[in-house]
Amino acid sequence: MRKDRIIGKKISVLGMAVSGVSCAKLLKKTGAQVFVSDIKGRELLTPQINQLKELGIDFEAGGHTPKAILEKDFIVVSPGIPPDIPILSQAENSGIPIFSEIEVAFWLTDAKVIGITGSNGKTTTVTLIGEMLKEDKRECQVGGNIGIPFSSIVENISPNGFLVLELSSFQLERIEEFKPYISSVLNITPDHLDRHPDLKSYMEAKLRILENQTEDDFAVLNADDENSLKLASYGRSQKAFFSVQKELKEGVFIQKGKLVSRWNGKEREIIDANQIGIKGPHNLSNASAACAICSILGITSQSMQKALKDFEGVEHRLEEVATISGVSFVNDSKATNVESVWYALQSVTPPIILIAGGKDKGGDFSKLRELVQKHVKVLILIGEAKEKLKDALGDLVPTLHSDSLEEAVELGFKEASCKDVVLLSPGCASFDMFEDYQHRGNVFKSCVKNLVQNHNATINV
Repeated sequence: MRKDRIIGKKISVLGMAVSGVSCAKLLKKTGAQVFVSDIKGRELLTPQINQLKELGIDFEAGGHTPKAILEKDFIVVSPGIPPDIPILSQAENSGIPIFSEIEVAFWLTDAKVIGITGSNGKTTTVTLIGEMLKEDKRECQVGGNIGIPFSSIVENISPNGFLVLELSSFQLERIEEFKPYISSVLNITPDHLDRHPDLKSYMEAKLRILENQTEDDFAVLNADDENSLKLASYGRSQKAFFSVQKELKEGVFIQKGKLVSRWNGKEREIIDANQIGIKGPHNLSNASAACAICSILGITSQSMQKALKDFEGVEHRLEEVATISGVSFVNDSKATNVESVWYALQSVTPPIILIAGGKDKGGDFSKLRELVQKHVKVLILIGEAKEKLKDALGDLVPTLHSDSLEEAVELGFKEASCKDVVLLSPGCASFDMFEDYQHRGNVFKSCVKNLVQNHNATINV
């Protein structure tokens, strides 16, 4: 624990999103003099400002004032803030240290951290690990980029507990000492290319999760993913693997339809793959990753099996919302990149009415052409990326444009026949139309419920 890095220090926090406010509270409680700055206007930040006022934390809204921000010992930057804004460049030129929220929270715990990163599957895997630990009566907290800031849970765990964290490339960019006991890179595919100039720089941000690990730590890698596998020679940690495509000398893999763990010279069957509650090949990979990590921790097969059977998935990820007059509605708002949509189209039974679009992240939508041609009946496009999606896929199936998600849901229902699926799987970020992917998913679910009233339809959940 490194409270000495905080007590009595003057610290600026950039961003009043959930992690910024949470971090500011933790720093204040630990004994720092804290100043919070956000470029958004006060009228958009009322709840956050009220929280800061209650604790006597100084703040500004509507811009970043250099004098107020830079006359500090260090700066904590929220993950949503672009790395190239002028105030951060000024800080770097002045030699002021800049850290992420996960770095600062890490200073305040002696519990073991399990850190999960990757392009897809993070939330499902993190949540599943948490369920396995709870089934095994282990003390744990789940958080990170899952919507629960690390700084909000770090005080709720003893040194004997486990902190299971979902970690984005943005959070890993600004670490110094942060070190998971077990790290995992689930997969690496092109994502966030609106922020990272190329795949190489995106990979470099991801591999920082292994950077500070020692010989006593572990890195769990995907033997089926070329980019994840490249990290096997990186860093000092012990390496473990998972696969759904091949048998492994050591790790978790599929053998005769069963999930098998082979670790420390012991082999054990965990579960028949057909009994796993979450479906689809991507979820089998997520389950394998969770089992590999829990095998290292000595979690019993019974606890892993129970969690795998009972787990129904996470909200906004292939979430079955309702069936209305024989038409199913599935919320996959968490699909914010091309690969996530690819997995969704593989997992959902066609015919599919696909609602896609939003703020483009630089992905290559042409990768979806084969699956769209096979499985999609109608394509409904929303958001800033409409034209890019139309250019990539519009020649394959009937394509409609919509100015709102509400209109898109109505169009989807109108175009669908009995046993069709209306699938929201955007393949884009949400910030052009919504606060975040959760907001987008909740709006979709609300629109589906409104269909019942508007069309006097029958609903089955």
